[in-house]
Amino acid sequence: MKEVPKLVYTKQKDLERLEARIGQLPDEAIVRVQLLNGQQVEGVVSVRPSMQVFRNDEGVEGFNAVVRIDDRKDPARAYYLWMDQIDEILRLGSD
Repeated sequence: MKEVPKLVYTKQKDLERLEARIGQLPDEAIVRVQLLNGQQVEGVVSVRPSMQVFRNDEGVEGFNAVVRIDDRKDPARAYYLWMDQIDEILRLGSD
């Protein structure tokens, strides 16, 4: 995962959209997420993500968030995903 987000957000509607996504990812939830690029990731949410301030490549300051999802079949493998790149979240249960 790139440590600098491609996009950061400052508009209220964008922040509300990110917060809504975060609300779908509580601690230890088992989920399948579909990314905007078509990739799917299935696993356990390590910790509910939170909005943070970042600067993008151009130095613009705004908000984004990262979620860590531990692979369900191989818990040693973790995926770090930018919240704005998640298209769909399907809750499969909780641990």
